[in-house]
Amino acid sequence: MYPWHHTDDPDLWCRANDPAWLKGGRKRPPVPEVRSPTLRRRELGAFLRSRRLELGLTVEQVAERLLCSPSKVSRMETGQRGATQRDVRDLCDLYVIASAGERERLMTLAKEGKQQGWWQSHDVPDEFRTYLDLEQDAIALRTYQSTTVPGLLQTPEYVREMSNVLVPEVSAETVNDLVGVKLLRQGRLASKSPLPLSVILDEAVLHRVVGGPGVMGAQLERMVEATRIHSVTIEVIPYKAGAHPAMDSTFTILDFTDPVPSVVYVEGLVGHIYLERPQDVARYEYVFDQLKSLALSPQDSAELIAKVGADYRRAEADAIVT
Repeated sequence: MYPWHHTDDPDLWCRANDPAWLKGGRKRPPVPEVRSPTLRRRELGAFLRSRRLELGLTVEQVAERLLCSPSKVSRMETGQRGATQRDVRDLCDLYVIASAGERERLMTLAKEGKQQGWWQSHDVPDEFRTYLDLEQDAIALRTYQSTTVPGLLQTPEYVREMSNVLVPEVSAETVNDLVGVKLLRQGRLASKSPLPLSVILDEAVLHRVVGGPGVMGAQLERMVEATRIHSVTIEVIPYKAGAHPAMDSTFTILDFTDPVPSVVYVEGLVGHIYLERPQDVARYEYVFDQLKSLALSPQDSAELIAKVGADYRRAEADAIVT
């Protein structure tokens, strides 16, 4: 039984997510508070685009003044490319930004956009690093999962079982790193400034047996305990709800402080997709609200999760007896 079971102490819940603590060793140092490089680039880009539009300039006109390609200007504005401090200096001159304080702020954003996050030293897939980068500075997450438990709620055993079926296969060392990274991420749910997490699950998630009854029993118990943290909400869409608009999908909406817009993250075999256009984000937000209207209440959801978890525990006990 894990130390987070049957406790209302969020600090203990947080300690239980520390791999070294779980092993009984010394507690690892806290994760450095590194500001998300990706978010810094997007924040800088959003400001630069807004300023360009205020002045009535086109991307082509700015590129001509900077002696660069229009695609470079576009990538800086979307955060796909980090602006150098020289770029920022030239843009401040072009955009008539005279305030020394504002110039310094933009220079700092450009510098921080070049830094590495704490996760860069871990062996995780390259395509997932952008998501970790964004999650680091998100102020709220809304996620829908149709078949698997969300990463921020997974137990180490569940993580390992899911990692063992990745395509292409990964090494045992990589699996250990994936477990460690996921547990470190989970620490935000019980930090002094907890990350608000709203989860909607299809009931299929509860019945998809990952790793056997023992793993699933512990996983669902862990989810029930997570609902005791005020920043976490879990709602389940029951089978009886029938068809719904996200049966063939899974997605996460990441919210940030202004002026950085929200991002929708969609993960699948075709790759990791990030949707940033306002109309795309609005569509997923609408679907998320529709799913909430079909889901059980948080209390009824917790009771269903606990019931299915108890069934797994009985199945585990029966298997041991036989």
